[in-house]
Formats: sequence, structure tokens, C-alpha cells
Amino acid sequence: MNPPVKKNPPIVLVDDEETVLFSSKILLKTADVSPVITLTDGRKLMPFLEENGAAVVVLDLVMPHLSGTEILPKIRERFPEIPVIVMTATQEVNIAVQCMKDGAFDYLIKPAENSRFISCVRRAMEVRSLQREVGTLKHYLLEDQLQHAEAFAAIITKSRKMRAVFQYVEAIAPSSEPVLIIGETGVGKELLANAIHLVSHRNGPLVALNVAGLDDNMFSDTLFGHRKGAFTGANENREGLIAAAAGGSLFLDEIGDLKESSQVKLLRLLQERKYYPLGADGYLKTDARIICATNRDLKFMMAEKTFRSDLYFRLSSHQVRIPPLRERKEDIPLLTAQFLEESARTMGKSAPIPPPELFHLLNAYDFPGNVRELRAITFDAVARHQSGVLSLERFRDSVFPNADEHNPQIDSAAENPFKRIAGRLPTLRDAEIFLLEEALERAQGNKSLAATLLGLSRQTLNYRLQQIKKSGLTSQGTRPGQPR
Repeated sequence: MNPPVKKNPPIVLVDDEETVLFSSKILLKTADVSPVITLTDGRKLMPFLEENGAAVVVLDLVMPHLSGTEILPKIRERFPEIPVIVMTATQEVNIAVQCMKDGAFDYLIKPAENSRFISCVRRAMEVRSLQREVGTLKHYLLEDQLQHAEAFAAIITKSRKMRAVFQYVEAIAPSSEPVLIIGETGVGKELLANAIHLVSHRNGPLVALNVAGLDDNMFSDTLFGHRKGAFTGANENREGLIAAAAGGSLFLDEIGDLKESSQVKLLRLLQERKYYPLGADGYLKTDARIICATNRDLKFMMAEKTFRSDLYFRLSSHQVRIPPLRERKEDIPLLTAQFLEESARTMGKSAPIPPPELFHLLNAYDFPGNVRELRAITFDAVARHQSGVLSLERFRDSVFPNADEHNPQIDSAAENPFKRIAGRLPTLRDAEIFLLEEALERAQGNKSLAATLLGLSRQTLNYRLQQIKKSGLTSQGTRPGQPR
């Protein structure tokens, strides 16, 4: 088994020419590729890798004592996960072919063009990072475990879908690449952003900014800061939020509402890790990890040319979708119990006892506002509660506000389901059976809730069910035992 590798393993340059090592190291550091370690003796490479590991090895072939041709197979055998870039003055095709057969990631001829050398090292680093993340993700999924369950404690769930999200977050946590969180309003995107930051174990803070409604000047000033005299009223220097997030994470919420001119600036920040405060002549660097969230359909926005495709793909290095509450209804009892306790404590009351019918009622609702909506409904119900068992009235009013009233939308052609039936219309009895069975299914067999869904009293519902039972008909228009 390989020894554990440090969180930020270095790029290792191996060459017997010190001038080549010096210029290559300066070139990489200027391009913000670091840390970089140089070795002039190939014999020192394997012991160094045993102790420190490496993100990438750039290896010269012709060296005294131990040549790169001898070292390459040893690296591939002992550390197959480390990409090795061969860089040499030798231009013989058969040597290049043999190096690639021995597992070299790429082959560069000295003197390599600066841009090609940098892009080759970056590409190797990206491949190494992706391999590491895939391996970590496989480990978490196969072992079905969380290493940092405490980081997700604020997210109340027992959903398998949410656990898979947590496992993915743990797998990508060591990466410095941006994360895009997608989910409907109220699903808990900010809570997950905080969990990503906690699992990453970054030294700096998590700094949050909602970008919705910010024009380009406000976005730039808030994010990048300004220098004294940059505009009227700028009487002193002010650091932006990106500086405040140094060493930590910057969370940009509602990224789908970002103005196009601001999208360009964010893209430059992500690509170059540099930014210019307003009124500044020189740039500053940042090591903050960028986490973004949106409830918008960014792919649709790209098609409509309202969101830049290059920014979308740059943000999507790691993409996390939080499932809506209607896709994880097993969480409803847990969340409701949590909100009952929380609201009662806030209001100085004893936590009320929820009736069994409550969860049947909530399960029949799709919760377009997700967890935030459930919390608001529960808090309001507790505020109105006096004593004893919690009343269902407030929940019924919120979930089915017009259940007992005539709904004018049912009369419109657009909402009339029978308009979609091209053939024979169902009989009144057929329609009644369909409605009753569907209501009972949505209410999970709870007749009180089913009656509420249909705008009937429970007595009326029981009467109609008895009539159907006497006739022996089902929603397929058959009697029990008859072929459909």
C-alpha cells in the first residue's frame, strides 16, 4: 500500500542542469503552479516520493548516476497514480515511443515552449486530481460511510439521496476547484455550502454573498473592494469579501441572477485566481475556494444567452444537486419534529404532540417551498397552539387552502384533465372511482385526509366507498376476479 500523500503534493522537477531547474521553477510559480520541488540527482527521487508523494513529476532522461529511462518504469510500478512528464533534448522517435509505452503522461523536447510546458503540467495535475477524487468517491460509496458526519449535523435527514450527496461532498472536499450547488428554493443550499467548507478543513472563514439584485459596480466593489479615490465617496481603502475569505471559502448565492458584465469578472477570477480592486493599478491573488448556488436552470439560461457557457463549465468542475423535499419525504417526520422543538423553545412553550394524521397530510403535499416552507408552516402552527395535541387546522389551511371551496381553475379548459382524453369519456361512476382511489393513495389510506383532499366530509367519503364496494367495481371498470 502506498503511504498517505500530503494534501497539497508538490510538482517535482528532476534534471541535472540547475539552470533548467531554476528557469522551470520560476516559470511555474509565475503561472501560479505550486508548490514546486527541484532535484538534481535522480537517485533522490524515489526516496522523496516515498516520503512526500507528488502531484506531477517532470523527468529528464539523460542524467548521471541514474537516468530517467531507468527511473520511469520504477515510478510507474511504485506510484502508478503520479503522472510523469518526460522532458529531454533527445529527439529520437523510438525513445519517445518507448517512454509512452512505459507510461509517461507526455513527452516534451527541450527547450519546450513556455505555454506548452505550463499547460502540460496543469493538465497532468487536473488528471491526477480527478483520479484521486474518483478513487475517494468509490471508497465512500462502496464503504457507505461518512468520515466527517459532524460537518453535516445541521442538515436533518435520513434520506439515501442526501447521504449520497454528503459522500460526494467528502470526496471533492480536498479539491480547490469551484463547486456549483443546484436546488430549488428552500432545500438548504447555504447549509450544504457550510458543510463543504467544514469538510474541506480550510484555515480561513466561509464568507457569503447573495448576488441577486447587485449591479456590476456594486458586485465589483463588494467582492473586490476599492482603493481610496476610486470613485466619489471612496475616502479610504476597503477590502472586498474575496480578501476576507482568504484561505477559506467564498459562497456566492443566487449566481443565476448575476449580471452578464459581472459574469465576465467572476470567470476571470476563477481562471486566473487574480482580481483588481476598483481604482487599483495592480492585481491581487486569492486562494479562496469559490462555492456557488442557484435555483435557476443554468442550461436553459445558456441557451437563452443570459448565462455565459464558459462560466457555467468553469463552475461545474464539481456540481451538487440537492433533491427537493418531495423526493425525500422520509425526512418530513424528522424535520417536523425538529421544527416543533425549535419553535416551542423559541416561543417559551412545551413542544406540542403531533397527531398521527399530520404526517399523512404532509406526505400528500409537494412542498414547492421545500424545507423552508415546512419550517414556516410548523412555526405558525405552534404559535397558534394552546395546549394538548397539535391541531391540524393550520396545516390543512396551508397545504390545501381551498379544499372545501369551489376552485375556479378546475373549470378552465387548460386544467380540465378530460380535455386530454381523445376517446370515450369515463362515466360518472368511473370518474368517481378514479378520484376516490387517487385521494386514498395520496393520503396513504387515511380517510380523513382523503376527504379533505376531495372537499368532502368523512361521512360522505365513507358512504361513497361503501357504495362502490357494494357494486364490486374498481377503477378499471371490472369486478374482482374479472379479467381487465
